[in-house]
Amino acid sequence: MPSDTLPDDDAPPPPDGPGLFGDAPPVPEGPGLFGEAPAAPVAAETPNTPYRVLARKYRPQTFADLIGQEALVRTLRNAFAQNRVAHAFMLTGVRGVGKTTTARIIARALNCIGPDGQGGPTADPCGVCPECQAILADRHPDVLELDAASNNGVDNIRELREAVRYRPAQARFKVYILDEVHMLSTAAFNALLKTLEEPPPQVKFLFATTEIRKVPATILSRCQRFDLRRVPQEQLREHFTRICGLERVTAEEEAVAMIARAADGSVRDGLSLLDQAMAQAAGAEGGIQATMVRDMLGLADRGLLLDLLEGCFRGDIAAVLATMDHGHERGADPGVILADLLELTHTLTRLRAVPALRQDPAMPEAERVRGVALAEKLSIPVLGRAWQVLLKGITEVAEAPDRRAAAEMVLIRLAHLAEMPTPGDLVRRLTEGGSLPQMPAPAAPQGGSGGARAVANGAPVMVAEEAPAPLPQPRAFREVVALASGRMPMLHAHLLHSVHLVSFAPGRLELRPRPEAPRDLAGQLSAFLAEATGTRWTISLTNAEGEPTLAEQSRHAAGERLVVAQSHPMVQAILLAFPGAKVEQVRDESLDDYGLPALDLPEMPDDMGPDFAPPEAESVDLDDL
Repeated sequence: MPSDTLPDDDAPPPPDGPGLFGDAPPVPEGPGLFGEAPAAPVAAETPNTPYRVLARKYRPQTFADLIGQEALVRTLRNAFAQNRVAHAFMLTGVRGVGKTTTARIIARALNCIGPDGQGGPTADPCGVCPECQAILADRHPDVLELDAASNNGVDNIRELREAVRYRPAQARFKVYILDEVHMLSTAAFNALLKTLEEPPPQVKFLFATTEIRKVPATILSRCQRFDLRRVPQEQLREHFTRICGLERVTAEEEAVAMIARAADGSVRDGLSLLDQAMAQAAGAEGGIQATMVRDMLGLADRGLLLDLLEGCFRGDIAAVLATMDHGHERGADPGVILADLLELTHTLTRLRAVPALRQDPAMPEAERVRGVALAEKLSIPVLGRAWQVLLKGITEVAEAPDRRAAAEMVLIRLAHLAEMPTPGDLVRRLTEGGSLPQMPAPAAPQGGSGGARAVANGAPVMVAEEAPAPLPQPRAFREVVALASGRMPMLHAHLLHSVHLVSFAPGRLELRPRPEAPRDLAGQLSAFLAEATGTRWTISLTNAEGEPTLAEQSRHAAGERLVVAQSHPMVQAILLAFPGAKVEQVRDESLDDYGLPALDLPEMPDDMGPDFAPPEAESVDLDDL
């Protein structure tokens, strides 16, 4: 090339826009070839360094930079200090807690030679020697990072096994980092076993996985395992606040707390959210604000969540729906609302179970004030029931075609349950002899009240300490069944549908159970009657035909009443006047709860005491059947 064509170093800088050899393209003078206006000169583009996300920019470079993994750091420091570094490490934990980062730090620590080139393995790599610089830049020939998800075949492991036999090209150790190692096939794991058990002295293996249960035990037994735990929210908040200071971005404390909570222990996830929040807050006054983060994450305001829970536990469905409408207007996702309510219910349960947690300085102010007050009004069973309803509701919302309607139905159900007793209250009522009156107890009992205080459905009641007196003796089998209806629902159902009465006498029953009846039906009925009546009953099981079950008698009687009603002249006239009309049910207020005519039974004699059963009568035992 002629020398006069080369650019002159002393020449003025070229105009905007590079030409063929780096100079500016010529700017046309006058109109263009077809008469169009001359093209405007192209503005010069200032070369910028590609943007690095916060998760890469602030990736830990030394063990001192790792947060939330104190046990891991302490063990590795001691191992390097005592020259007891294992040949294989298994790093496990959830996403974003630092597994691959820790593996890279270990690789640098093994191969660091120090600023003077004379150093050995150290827990504090210098970061300036050629080995550290090459590993940091991901271009070291002896530190190989493989993705086991895409290199999971046995052929890949065979290639690795062949390469292991050769000495390092320039470093002290060959280091193989296998990420997501649980993705290896069974054949690949088997091909790795022998090499992993007896590797060459200059080779180290560093495995990382999020699914430790999928790694064979034969592999785990050949590695030193380190479980990287989730980073606590307190440390995440401090870490994110420090990064905001380094990036010269102001952020509200509540906004940083929301990001830390949404990170769920993952540093990388949290930094990605913080990066997104910084981009959203660019140019805005006040920096990263809580309302901005809440909208970004689709979260509901903590005050709105407390309003929802308070309305549900009050049974105020109108207030609950109005609060849901308000959240919908603000863009809160129904599924996220239920998930946040589930988390808040867990927080309230912890506050109720461990009152000392109320002094936790990391607790948000709304939960410290309103949450504590709400927790004091609720019991653990009530909160546990709310947890179950919300947990099931989250699945329903995810599968429903209308997520908002499904979420409202879940909250309506929760508000309806607020007025109902818990299972513990129901059991207490049954064991104490019937339903308890829901009336407030006196503010202060006077003198010897002879009663004990209890709580039923949130209201204190007075419960007698004496055992309940035996009830009147049943005079017919139907009265035995009715006696069980309010005390033992399952036994009542079996007596109604699965038992044929053969004979009845005071203190003695002969029954034919159906195949679906429980095997211990006789024992259950005998024990129940003894407790309810204060007398011993003999229950005999037989193969005799007996009467139809009470349910069959009820259906037969209902069918007969329907036929009689349909044949009535007035009903016939109505059916003729209204084509298509039909008689579906006949109600008779004179019938009992089973749809049968009332029994005409004599009164029980006054002298019939609890000893009318023969002394030698014994209750039937399941083993005797």
